[in-house]
Amino acid sequence: MSPNNRTGDKHDRILDAALKVFARHGFFNSKVSEIARVAGVADGTIYLYFKNKDDILIKAFEETMTMLITRLDEALGALTHPLEKLRTYIRLHFSIVRAHRDLAEVITVELRQSTKFMKEYKNEKFQEYLQRISMIIREGKDQGMIRPEIQPGIIKRGLFGMIDELTLLFVLSKKYSVDQLDQVADQVAEILIRGIQTEKGRATLEEMRKTSGAANGNV
Repeated sequence: MSPNNRTGDKHDRILDAALKVFARHGFFNSKVSEIARVAGVADGTIYLYFKNKDDILIKAFEETMTMLITRLDEALGALTHPLEKLRTYIRLHFSIVRAHRDLAEVITVELRQSTKFMKEYKNEKFQEYLQRISMIIREGKDQGMIRPEIQPGIIKRGLFGMIDELTLLFVLSKKYSVDQLDQVADQVAEILIRGIQTEKGRATLEEMRKTSGAANGNV
């Protein structure tokens, strides 16, 4: 996330260590000294990069959202169909959860324990991330792929609420495995797409999949 120099290396090591410590002990019970120990730096070094424990948590969130937005834009840039873009959005989010469980737990659970974050933080990166959903919905409506009465603001909140709740379930529950998240992503995408697509959207998406399958030798 940071440049590969000594300064960036320590910054990233501290953030990575903080994610491990927060996930293991919870935000309130975590100590800066433990983060420093796991990161392999002196306690005082932490304060060269971060103001306090809340600041570490917020910076971890900001860098996570930046990473998600970058990966999302790269993935969406290769697609043209709005409904397929929605599916990709959902799959990408859950793939990050699967690959980075500590990160997912901290962002989903521990972030809410920070009074500073909940009361003072403007959360602009999160709004930017959600706005990608609104943009896809508007694009789909303009192309006649998504029903005209669908409201982007409601869909973006509703979709992320579903994603967030399922992420919470999978990072906290011993009943479910993160290995199931690919299947979960497809189920969420299918529910959403079927609920908002027009007949034109359904037909063109089906045709696109058939064409893609034929090109890959699957038909």
